[in-house]
Amino acid sequence: MKFEKIHHVAIIASDYEASKAFYTEVLELPIIRENYRAERDSYKLDLKLGESEIELFSFPNPPERPSGPESVGLRHLCFYVEDVEATVAELNRKGVETEPIRMDDYTNKKFTFFKDPDGLPLELHE
Repeated sequence: MKFEKIHHVAIIASDYEASKAFYTEVLELPIIRENYRAERDSYKLDLKLGESEIELFSFPNPPERPSGPESVGLRHLCFYVEDVEATVAELNRKGVETEPIRMDDYTNKKFTFFKDPDGLPLELHE
């Protein structure tokens, strides 16, 4: 068995239009394709992220995330960036709140967190 990379990460949004705007306009991820699946009353938006993809879904009345990032399951999604400080400044200019920039004790690289419209924790890491 040989895993080579992550193909995609799937996210379910409570407000599809707000999340679509966040990921495509604020984070500037290019749209690969968008489909409406009538049988599920659901949108599926595929976004390009380097060699990987983010799938953004809408479903009628999805349950809320049960707790903060310390719950069982996927903890957060991390984006590699060349310059955390420049990326934070751009996110802040676009109205996105970020946590203070910290240093990773193990890698000695800068990192910080911010949230998507549903409160999903997103990380930036150099």
